[in-house]
Order: sequence, then C-alpha cells, then structure tokens
Amino acid sequence: MEDTWDIINSLAARLDSRSTRRGEERWLVQIVKLQEEVGEVAEAAIGALGENPRKGFSHSWDDVRAEACDVITTGMVLLARMGGDPRRLFEEHLRRLAARDLRPERG
Repeated sequence: MEDTWDIINSLAARLDSRSTRRGEERWLVQIVKLQEEVGEVAEAAIGALGENPRKGFSHSWDDVRAEACDVITTGMVLLARMGGDPRRLFEEHLRRLAARDLRPERG
C-alpha cells in the first residue's frame, strides 16, 4: 500500500490540476470543503443518536467514523495544497502537541 502522505499529495495534485482557481483561492475552496465535511460528520452523529425527529436513526456509528475519516483526509489535503512539506509540518505540529499535552502530570 502507498504511504498515506503519498496518497494525500496525489489527491491534492489531482484537485489542483482540475481547479480553475489559483493560490489562496484554492486554499479557501478546500477550507470550505473541510467545513462541509465537518457538517456531514455532525449530521451522521445526530443520525446515530436518532435526534432528528424527521429522520430518526438515519446513521450508524460506523457512518460517523467514515465521515470523521473524510474530515481528517480533507484537512490533510488542505495542508498539502498549501505547499511546503505537509508531512514535516504535520509531524512537527503533532510533536508540539505531545510536548504540551502529554507531559507527565505533577502530583
């Protein structure tokens, strides 16, 4: 199987090759797409809980997981479309989060 970031970079390149937008406008479109995906995971969660009186239990928790994967993938594609080395940027960010949030607690 291909490396995750190789797939993400290929998806980003494909989107860029089909886009009529340039530069920051491409990024903005991807940000809007990310927001759309976040809405879909929220819709799936509401459906898994049966909280929409009109639709009832319209989704499963597996649907929620799949939509969450779409959110993550779309965010990664956004990072790739913005240029630079998305793998390095993400890993550095993750290390900063770990250093900040995974420190041993003082008792």
